[in-house]
Amino acid sequence: MPTQCNPGAARKSTRSRSRRATRPDSIVLPDAAQDSIYLDFPALGPREVKAAFDGGDISSDGGALLLRQVEQATGILRQFAACFTDHRDPELIEHPLEHLVAQRVYALALGYEDLNDHDDLRLDPLLATVVGKTDPKGIGRRRRSDRGKALAGKSTLNRIELTPVGADRTDRYKKVTCSTKRVDDLFVELFLRSHARPPESIVLDLDATDDPTHGQQLGRFFHGYYKGYCYLPLYIFCGDQLLCAKLRPSDIDGAAGALKHLQRIIAAIRRAWPEVKILIRGDSGFCREPIMTWCEANGVDFLFGLAQNKRLLELITEPSERARQEYRRTEEPARVFAEFGYRTLTSWGRLRRVIAKAEHLPKGANPRFVVTSLSVDRREARALYEEDYCARGEMENRIKEQQLHLFADRTSCATMRANQIRLFFSSVAYVLLEALRRLGLSGTEMADAQCQTIRLKLLKIGALVRVTVRKVWVSLASSCPYASLFRRVHERLSGLSPPPTAMA
Repeated sequence: MPTQCNPGAARKSTRSRSRRATRPDSIVLPDAAQDSIYLDFPALGPREVKAAFDGGDISSDGGALLLRQVEQATGILRQFAACFTDHRDPELIEHPLEHLVAQRVYALALGYEDLNDHDDLRLDPLLATVVGKTDPKGIGRRRRSDRGKALAGKSTLNRIELTPVGADRTDRYKKVTCSTKRVDDLFVELFLRSHARPPESIVLDLDATDDPTHGQQLGRFFHGYYKGYCYLPLYIFCGDQLLCAKLRPSDIDGAAGALKHLQRIIAAIRRAWPEVKILIRGDSGFCREPIMTWCEANGVDFLFGLAQNKRLLELITEPSERARQEYRRTEEPARVFAEFGYRTLTSWGRLRRVIAKAEHLPKGANPRFVVTSLSVDRREARALYEEDYCARGEMENRIKEQQLHLFADRTSCATMRANQIRLFFSSVAYVLLEALRRLGLSGTEMADAQCQTIRLKLLKIGALVRVTVRKVWVSLASSCPYASLFRRVHERLSGLSPPPTAMA
């Protein structure tokens, strides 16, 4: 249980705190009187171990400084903020729109999933520094009750999510509107700008996943495959880079709307890179005639999974038997590949190339099929399946990063629009961390690290913050095991040129 330290030491400590409180850059928090109450912990040999919350302005997120460097080099948050329109009275604003957007995205990247967290985070002078507050300790706030709190609280931040489409300056509270179309276009623009020169070829991966709901949110339905109430968001990635994150109701086909977004994204890519070769890749949920027909008519290749049926299984009777015999001989999993021209009875408009994997495992036969526009002379069957199609599994890891580590599944608002904006914030946090990985960590031991690993090893660093008239001093933990890597990343990011001031 808490114990009181000796009275003499307490008086000395109180006098010391009083002197500190007179400094213009210090704010004494309401619970400062509790600083002299120490908590007992198991002894270390003859030494007692005691702790108290009296260390001053110490942040657990010292590595957030790297995120600010990424923003300075890329302008991701500035461009995201430009997708919003602020109808608030400029004379009454203490938190500019760009600061609100940055505060929310940085917090997600640092692991703070809820808006409620910001009522505590607003006290952190390091986060305020990263956001861009010129008064990182909030000494000059207008209301006395806000002094010492440089950042916005949850009640201010939630207006970004909850403002309806038609809001304007006449609305009382929620006056910050989001153009979802501009955000959709921004992801593609950021992808294009990340390349110094056009690549020779790219692969666009499509996938849908479940986003479970636990309330009466608009657009949530019961999904038989996922066995629960959920949304069914659509994602499109190119490698590790996000191009589309669209929230959808779950009472639809998994490919619904995919062609529309592909047309939009590919049109933008070809305007910038007319000669680039494009391959679309997805599981059998995206093997739809309209998508394949459009690809064939527009010079875009595709590689999709194909759901098995009786006709397909009959076409691989001989390869399946060979795989079974090979398994019986070696007692090891056996694969035999075959390919043939195939056309459905009614839904396909033409004959297409199908690759079959006749596989036999200890549990029995495991056949798989894919359909592609790639010709035999461009890619042989085994490599096309094992190296090209199976590589789409990496995209699933990127979706998991967003949902598990950046809280893309925190869609608990009542309306789909508000939840879509939440998904956008999570997606931008992913884009920011991906930029840190691509620009700062390439060639290092963390070049392929997931967002959670980057957060734990490079961002969650203890830091003492001291604010003076001319400087913000940040003393990072001396015992940080990744200090040398941190320095390398800082050096790389410092050498990058800042982006243009406006989107092209």
